[in-house]
Amino acid sequence: MQLPNNAYVAVVDGEKLQLFRNDGDAGSLQLAEMQPPAVDSDNKGAGGRHASSSANPDDSQQDEDGHAAGVAAMLNQQVMAGHIESLVIIAAPRTLGELRKHYHKTLSAKLLGEIAKDLTGHSMKDVEATVAAN
Repeated sequence: MQLPNNAYVAVVDGEKLQLFRNDGDAGSLQLAEMQPPAVDSDNKGAGGRHASSSANPDDSQQDEDGHAAGVAAMLNQQVMAGHIESLVIIAAPRTLGELRKHYHKTLSAKLLGEIAKDLTGHSMKDVEATVAAN
């Protein structure tokens, strides 16, 4: 996948967020790690679920879903404020599913692609290689 200059890459799992910006051009990917804005992970009611029971996720899963909802809300805000013009999201498959529930239509319009892969904590070179291969 080729990314235009200033395209962002968000790498997300149920606990962490890494944010990168392409300082190169479409033909030469050069990611730079950015300090992500604060994420409000208190949205424990993600997906319309209620308190834990045998039919509902445990507290740790609710925490992960809350983090994904918070990341989506932060990305929505950044896109709508004009800070992010194009975006690729790389997330663990379950986290990606939860993120999708919270995308604003403006974010969806700026989304260049999604990659279902857990890369949080991996090197920037691993992230670059994954983006380039997709």
